[in-house]
Amino acid sequence: MNAQPSPREPAPPRTGLLYRLYQRRLRREIDPARVPHHIAIIVDGNRRWAKQRLQERAAFGHRAGALKVPEFLGWCEAAGVGTVTLYLLSADNLRARDRQELEDLTGIIAVLAAQLAEHPGWRVKHVGSCDGLPEELATALAEAEASTAGRDGLHINLAVGYGGRSEITEAVRSVIAEHQAAGGGIETLAERLTPEMIGEHLWTRGQADPDLVIRTSGEQRLSDFMIWQSAHSEFYFVEALYPDLREVDFLRALRDYSSRHRRLGG
Repeated sequence: MNAQPSPREPAPPRTGLLYRLYQRRLRREIDPARVPHHIAIIVDGNRRWAKQRLQERAAFGHRAGALKVPEFLGWCEAAGVGTVTLYLLSADNLRARDRQELEDLTGIIAVLAAQLAEHPGWRVKHVGSCDGLPEELATALAEAEASTAGRDGLHINLAVGYGGRSEITEAVRSVIAEHQAAGGGIETLAERLTPEMIGEHLWTRGQADPDLVIRTSGEQRLSDFMIWQSAHSEFYFVEALYPDLREVDFLRALRDYSSRHRRLGG
């Protein structure tokens, strides 16, 4: 695991010739053979973004973050990334957040899931537990997943009601239940509990682990996100709050990743 702060490299304004030239320079500095296949992003900073704009309700920031998601996914698709996992709502959030904020946020995510499913080629998958989710959101996630299941374009995981420790716990329980259903006893269970077997029962089963984990807002922690899958991931931390994320921030992350020597635990 390699954690790396965002480089303190100034960028020109978001528009104009200088910005476009800077984007081109960054793209030239990215090794196309070393673009991550799977990027996971901890979407952080929406609430602070709203507070900075003197908004009383966090929903103002969550809506701005939701508007950024399709744009971010477009950057990933254009760069050749195959899978993106978005950490949108943790299991801890369901227990700790204000009720009004949760109602607003779950409604925003439900609309976002439906919007992403309308994009031709994109495949949407819910990664997490439906326990504690409102019916409207659980239904929207299930419908988005079902309606896009046959697509082979950008694969989008929506981590909603997600917790890494809960995921591992459920995976182990699933292994045990499967073992018992096959007639196995406690004396042979230990032989089945291998990392490979547990991996096959995670919510992300069948997918490659993330090569790169990005977190916005300057925080440098995982917050119970993909703690099993990110064992050998590279990390990149961006100071920008998620709604303020720019394409040059994303390109810098790709440039940094492509320049690293991945040891994969070695």
